[in-house]
Amino acid sequence: MHTVLITLLIIVAIALIVVVLLQNGKGAGLSGAISGGAEQLFGKQKARGLELILHNATIVLAILFFVLTIAVSYFDL
Repeated sequence: MHTVLITLLIIVAIALIVVVLLQNGKGAGLSGAISGGAEQLFGKQKARGLELILHNATIVLAILFFVLTIAVSYFDL
C-alpha cells in the first residue's frame, strides 16, 4: 500500500509542477503592480478556455497532493 501511495504522490507532484508551469503569468511582478498591473489582479476578468482548465486542474492536483501526503504519512506507521 505504501509503495502505491508513493508512486501516486510522485505522479501527482510531477503533474502539479507541469500544470503550474503551463499557466500564464498574471502580471509583470512588482513593476507591473506599480504601473497599473494591479487592475488585472482586482478586475472582474474570468478565466476562460485553457486558463480555466489549468486553474481547475491546479486546484484538484493540489488537493490530491495534500491528501496523498497525509495518507503516506499515516500508512508509513
